[in-house]
Amino acid sequence: MPRRVAGHRYVYDFDEPSDGGRELLGGKGIGLAEMTQMGVPVPSGFTITTDACRTYIANGKTLPDGLEEEIDAHVRSLEEKTGKRFGDTSDPLLVSVRSGAAVSMPGMMDTILNLGLNDDATDGLARRTGNPRFASDSYRRLIQMYGEVVEGIPAHKFEETLTNAKLERGAQHDTELDQSDLTGLIGLYKSMFVQEVGHEFPADAREQLTRAIKAVFDSWDSPRAQVYRRTYGIPDDLGTAVNVVQMVFGNKGDESGTGVAFTRDPSTGEHGLYGEFLPNAQGEDVVAGIRTPEPLARMEQVLPQAYEQLLETMRRLEQHYRDMQDIEFTVEDNDLYLLQTRSAKRTAAASVKAAVDMVEEGLISPEEAIARIDPTQLDQLLHPMLDPTATWDVAARGLNASPGAASGRIVLDADTAEQRGKGGESVILVRWETTPDDIHGLIQAAGVLTAHGGMTSHAAVVARGMGKPCVAGCDALTIDMNTRTITLAGRELSEGDILTIDGGTGSVIVGEVPLVPPRVNDDLETILAWGDEHRRLKVRANADTPEDAAKAREFGAQGIGLCRTEHMFMAQDRLPVVQDMIMAEDEKGRRAALEQLLPMQQSDFEGIFEAMAGLPVTIRLLDPPLHEFLPDEEHAKDERMRQRIRALRESNPMLGTRGCRLGLMFPEIYEMQVRAIVRAARAVDERTGEAPLVEIMHPLVGFEEELRRLRELTVRVADEEAPDVDYLCGTMIELPRACVRADEIAEQADFFSFGTNDLTQTALGFSRDDAEGKFLTAYLEDGVLEQNPFETLDVGGVGDLMRIAVERGRSTKPELKLGICGEHGGEPKSVAFCHELGLDYVSCSPYRVPLARLAAAQAALAGADTAEYAAAGG
Repeated sequence: MPRRVAGHRYVYDFDEPSDGGRELLGGKGIGLAEMTQMGVPVPSGFTITTDACRTYIANGKTLPDGLEEEIDAHVRSLEEKTGKRFGDTSDPLLVSVRSGAAVSMPGMMDTILNLGLNDDATDGLARRTGNPRFASDSYRRLIQMYGEVVEGIPAHKFEETLTNAKLERGAQHDTELDQSDLTGLIGLYKSMFVQEVGHEFPADAREQLTRAIKAVFDSWDSPRAQVYRRTYGIPDDLGTAVNVVQMVFGNKGDESGTGVAFTRDPSTGEHGLYGEFLPNAQGEDVVAGIRTPEPLARMEQVLPQAYEQLLETMRRLEQHYRDMQDIEFTVEDNDLYLLQTRSAKRTAAASVKAAVDMVEEGLISPEEAIARIDPTQLDQLLHPMLDPTATWDVAARGLNASPGAASGRIVLDADTAEQRGKGGESVILVRWETTPDDIHGLIQAAGVLTAHGGMTSHAAVVARGMGKPCVAGCDALTIDMNTRTITLAGRELSEGDILTIDGGTGSVIVGEVPLVPPRVNDDLETILAWGDEHRRLKVRANADTPEDAAKAREFGAQGIGLCRTEHMFMAQDRLPVVQDMIMAEDEKGRRAALEQLLPMQQSDFEGIFEAMAGLPVTIRLLDPPLHEFLPDEEHAKDERMRQRIRALRESNPMLGTRGCRLGLMFPEIYEMQVRAIVRAARAVDERTGEAPLVEIMHPLVGFEEELRRLRELTVRVADEEAPDVDYLCGTMIELPRACVRADEIAEQADFFSFGTNDLTQTALGFSRDDAEGKFLTAYLEDGVLEQNPFETLDVGGVGDLMRIAVERGRSTKPELKLGICGEHGGEPKSVAFCHELGLDYVSCSPYRVPLARLAAAQAALAGADTAEYAAAGG
């Protein structure tokens, strides 16, 4: 069992220096300490460190040895500073206990106010202040907060009792209750306390404080805190600090109040007054929404002196921290006190606007502005969002598979989605899961909702590529195609009813919610341009159509890192020809069908080459197994097709006849595709005078001999068709064997592109569609894994395989071009790893290109900082 180390301290006064910083004192504690040392008006108090919390949890929720003695010493110090005594009944010192983790987690952990009150102390406070109502109001708040946080009494029981008291009084707000009403309410609260927990509300101030501290430590592991940490990638082992702060009272009357202020608008980033104020209230009234606050400007009229002091303090804090601040304050009898300052949570638009403005104001450098933006937030700027001023109820949740929001009528098949979408309707395609057959419906749908599938399912990948919102793997969704209805968390809806989905949060909402358009603006372009000056990694896009390619270029893509030719085969005018090719009895029949497909493929490639003129385009030859282009057996048009479907069926098609294996078994397919590529390149060169930079990629290679034969096929066909066209021939690295034998495979390759979606599956032995929403969800919730390996690259496993491939591939060819084209190419932590690994480029869906550009710049700047530190002998 961990014990207290001799000489180790767990408690620091706000005016004491500490070397531990935010990690030791927590965000709130370091803010209070720094404000105290700046001379900002802050109540006196002390911080119990995160070390104490971690030791408490490790000790089986027992306070560390010596902590209580330290707390006693700091309480005595607080008594000396304030001239009051904790537990006194005539002029009591009252304190609050507030959480404060190193990483801000707003509202996730607990706070208790007015500790130190009991019946006698309340009478003493009333006499001392001459304000019995204030004293009773403070006491009833303590009983309620202590009961909820320490004893776990449901909050609604207190609220119902308070509501009944207001109804009897004919009052709308609790400020309208008089002293007599509050005395009666205290009696009811105390009776309920005994009924709920079996003992009286504790009168001893020291017992109140000790149990409150334990409760705040315990709140670190509350379900809501755990969910928040998983959502935002915050480690579970940080622990929270506890701040014990002398109470200042905003509920003493008309010359008191409480509020929250931001130094800039957290929604837009604009300069200006932003915040809320409540006269005659305590801070929890604002946070809990018990009363409707007033705009901060109202404070100027009712408390002008404190208002002017607040404005000056806000200016000082933003100058000191060089960042937008979120400030909690209380005014007691016209005296201003700050209870907290922290870097403000803000929208992506506000983050970008504030960063650019602060550079122009000389507060920060462009490099600091780049580092300050959270790349994942940029999704908000590139997709419609739910109107934050609207209200809605979430009916169900799934995986937040593709960001943005959409409202539309439910459609249950791709044909209907296409028909209604082309007719101008906004539709949400609702499916058990999507397949490549649904692509025409996906194109016309405003968004996609599936009952099955994960973050890298077909629906998710395609939706992200198209910039459409998608909620996947919604377990609460069932579909009845016979009645054309769906059931969503027990509620039946019909095709044609309206749904709203938020692909950023995974929320599914019945009915229409207003949307706000994406905010792509000059500030974002400024940040990205600053970043482009620093990044080494190039950023390409995964794009399968000229429209996708044009959008990618608009977002700053420097080429196409993955063009998937199978999506071209799914177009309605081509699918029958593809099926004829598959149904052919022999090679002659297949070649006849492929001759019909050749001009179609060539036209596709010409459009993409023109859209990306002057930039490289990597085209992956056909990858999926042939059965994916045929209907389900029950929908086959005749017995011959049913027989062919059965013949192509495989137990595990993901590891079956696909990728380069398909090209070796049916070389005529790859021959047609190579011919279409080089013809298209020559045609575009002749038409525009700008030769495309062509890269032909063979998928799923595991053996040198596979790529040797396919390279030979590629060279032969290209030389026959267009010997003057330059191109590179390479492979997609998707198998562990390809990584460990990369030195051999590199003999036949001009480039490698890591297909990390499949490399993750084959390295981990996870089927992504079976893992996500099932055991992987449990793994993440139970802490078996910290991150979803299909979202954030598994650096310790998949990353090591990539490192081996890089080292061995470049040992054979030092100039071997290396990139990544899985969805990890648009995830910031994965991009940072690719930078460190020495890859040449990352490739991601078009709408994630700005994110990847920013993440690559941040990785380069972080690497430069590390190098400077090492050079300085750090």
